[in-house]
Amino acid sequence: MNRLQRPDGVTLAFQVHSPHAPGVPLLLTHGFGATSGMWDRNVDALSADRPVIVWDMRGHGSSDAPDDMDRYSEQISVADMAAILDAADAERAVLGGMSLGGYLSLAFHLAHPERVAALVLVDTGPGYRNDEARDKWNAWVERRAQQLERGDAATDFSAEVAQAVHEHPEGLPRAARGVMAQKDARVITSLDSITVPTLVIVGAQDTDFLAGADYMHRHISTARKVVIDNAGHAANMDQPETFNTAVRELLEQL
Repeated sequence: MNRLQRPDGVTLAFQVHSPHAPGVPLLLTHGFGATSGMWDRNVDALSADRPVIVWDMRGHGSSDAPDDMDRYSEQISVADMAAILDAADAERAVLGGMSLGGYLSLAFHLAHPERVAALVLVDTGPGYRNDEARDKWNAWVERRAQQLERGDAATDFSAEVAQAVHEHPEGLPRAARGVMAQKDARVITSLDSITVPTLVIVGAQDTDFLAGADYMHRHISTARKVVIDNAGHAANMDQPETFNTAVRELLEQL
């Protein structure tokens, strides 16, 4: 993995596959509790004709996990993504993200639409329009953070979490509270403004995110939706060949 130091002193781990390939680069952002390793079954197929960039969010994998909660936020994560693209010499890229990574990809598009060539939104949702639903989500995030702090063994999390190795696991609850908790409806209300090609992918067994996939499909005018059979919350890992084929179809249209 390459290392990138941010202005606040936090070092991020990232890797560029096929850096000299001619196609529009693809930046893949993992879900909460996962690492860039969750894309291992996808990188070879997707980097055949373009650079594919994977990275570990702060608090995850091989990236730093600062103690200061002020160093974790949606806006900071979006700035990290822009810095990773800069480090990879990618002025414009396709943004692909799973779960929290998909939400951050939408947030990135809201902040930097000129840098986004297309979107791949995997087993994710666009956030919440009303305060009650957002408060319910944030209460779940806080319970998850407390569970991580207690070191409770989790047996009900999907493949992307099971594969993850974190150098600084103490950073996960900080990332949950700082990045995964949501404060407003900016992202969900931005869906109607998206005009780049968009692929919405969801596992047929990912029941918590089927409605979110439908919502994004309805509100993003350029969106195509693919439901992958025999796949759960990490559809790219559960059915990598089907996932890779769907994403390559999008990439080849660019």
